[in-house]
Amino acid sequence: MLGQLMLLVATVALLHAAYSTYEHLSHRKALGRPEGSLPNDIVIEAIASLFLAIVGATVRSAPLREVTWRSEMKRRSQEDDADPRLSFAAFAQRAGILPKALSS
Repeated sequence: MLGQLMLLVATVALLHAAYSTYEHLSHRKALGRPEGSLPNDIVIEAIASLFLAIVGATVRSAPLREVTWRSEMKRRSQEDDADPRLSFAAFAQRAGILPKALSS
């Protein structure tokens, strides 16, 4: 719940920073001075929302599970019941037929 709330606040803050940037640049363009940097409060708000989003996504994610060699090999042996060289063997068989067809 806390992670979702942090992500929501970060999204709203980032949207607000984007809107503030648009308004600031529109105002500067209306004054005839489009060059210039953004105010520090907009930059700080964008960076803070990015940081808050990263922390919120980290808090919201599922805990990491430990991966051991034994469990990984057990999982792989269940997944790889088929012969991994099957496509190569089929290619080798077809390649063996081709020279016989040319020689006859």
